[in-house]
Amino acid sequence: MSLTQERKQELISEYQVHETDTGSADVQVAMLSDRIRQLTQHLKKNKKDYDSQRGLLKLIGRRRRLLKYIQTHDVEHYQALIARLGIRR
Repeated sequence: MSLTQERKQELISEYQVHETDTGSADVQVAMLSDRIRQLTQHLKKNKKDYDSQRGLLKLIGRRRRLLKYIQTHDVEHYQALIARLGIRR
């Protein structure tokens, strides 16, 4: 249920800030968002999977903290990123 290596490479190439970037906040938020979408679909089918539900909440919290970091440093960049990802504010 985790991200495949191919999907990770797609996300990295799409959201990287510079050519050798693999772990910037943008890339991390993109990977977390993809994982959150996968877990959300899983939980729609398996409503009583409380362990996955807890993991989902932890991922959402981590993404929220990274987005807050991006927002404090560059508001325009933050707004562009959440628009690209389709995340609500």
